Amino acid sequence: MDLIRKIRERAKSTNKTIVLAEGVDERVVRAAAIIREEKLVNVVLLGNENKIKEVAADVDLSGVEIIDPVASPKAEEYAALLYNLRKEKGMTEEKARELVKDPIWYGTLMVKAGDADGMVAGAITATADVFRPAFQIVKTAPGVSVVSSAFMMVVPNCEYGANGVILFADCAINPNPNAQQLAEIAIASSRTWKALMDEEPYIAMLSFSTRGSAQHELVEKVTEATRIVREKAPELKVDGEIQADAALVPKVAKTKARDSQVAGRANILIFPDLNAGNIGYKLVQRLAKAEAVGPISQGLAMPINDLSRGCSTEDIVNVAAITALQASSMNL
Repeated sequence: MDLIRKIRERAKSTNKTIVLAEGVDERVVRAAAIIREEKLVNVVLLGNENKIKEVAADVDLSGVEIIDPVASPKAEEYAALLYNLRKEKGMTEEKARELVKDPIWYGTLMVKAGDADGMVAGAITATADVFRPAFQIVKTAPGVSVVSSAFMMVVPNCEYGANGVILFADCAINPNPNAQQLAEIAIASSRTWKALMDEEPYIAMLSFSTRGSAQHELVEKVTEATRIVREKAPELKVDGEIQADAALVPKVAKTKARDSQVAGRANILIFPDLNAGNIGYKLVQRLAKAEAVGPISQGLAMPINDLSRGCSTEDIVNVAAITALQASSMNL
């Protein structure tokens, strides 16, 4: 069973409710219908019901809950929640009532209030506008100071990782994480891996050096990040600093890091900065014809995932299933 089919099948058993905030987009409406037809999750569409039905008139939305934030009976309750969460930061009751009319803010408040388990948006909304309410309302998970992103890279005809499935992080958010942030990204990535793969993570903290083969402040950052991971999450199998070939290839691992639990079997690659991560996943995607599943948001207290504005209907369905598995792993 391929990764996406596995994720969709596992999502069916979660019984989670996922909000699709952009009901005025045809791709989102069609995704909601597929999600409902396949019984992947309980799905909520946000937007004016008449406009939603106009967008995709040929789509059967029976069984899909549609909520118009402007007319919702819960609007006042959510406005009060937002005001209480943000009043010390200058939020007023009037501003809270206005923000709740925005589907992105409304959906985020649904998640915070426990009326939904996760949200998916970004098909027509900029990343900053998806995450602004997430940072202010949901916030980061306990002990986490940084939100990051991951891609599940599915490489055809590949024996590395988990039969060609390897998690890459961070590839989309943090330009130059310090050692503490890099450690948090690694720990968050292990949780993403467990949620989506239900397998043990083997984390490689990548560098241009393996076990002191080079001396540089960039190497020291990765070494320190590895130390912090071991201190904060001693149950995890992690190694670093380590080069990509030693992390993935057993033959190379025997030469460069013979005693490592991770070398030669890594299924999570933590890149030292966004340059490396973004370049790395795009090279693998194009040159190895890999499928890049993501970006998957990590580090939030509740799962909210951002879509690419070029996403397809199938992408939206898949991210909704991923969001449900993340929520399930958080016991939401």
